[in-house]
Amino acid sequence: MKRYSLDQTKDDLIGKIGTEERDQYEFELKLELIGDMIQHTRKQRNLTQQQLGELIGVKKSQISRLENNTGNVTIETVLKVFNALEARVSFNVKMI
Repeated sequence: MKRYSLDQTKDDLIGKIGTEERDQYEFELKLELIGDMIQHTRKQRNLTQQQLGELIGVKKSQISRLENNTGNVTIETVLKVFNALEARVSFNVKMI
């Protein structure tokens, strides 16, 4: 039985690094991880989605969409959420 690395599997199933399909996959994965981090941190701070929404001036449904990566959310909203959760945010932008 032949074994494949995770990178080989992603290359075969999604596309090689630099292709449009792979870039979209990586982007969506990062968004999902952000949602997971927000949900985890919110729960650590013992906040409900309602309470977090009230802290930043949005509805509970907006927090839910953000945590579940199911809607368009602005970077401004993401930054407000992390600020309300007292989390440090660092962006790394790389121009290609």
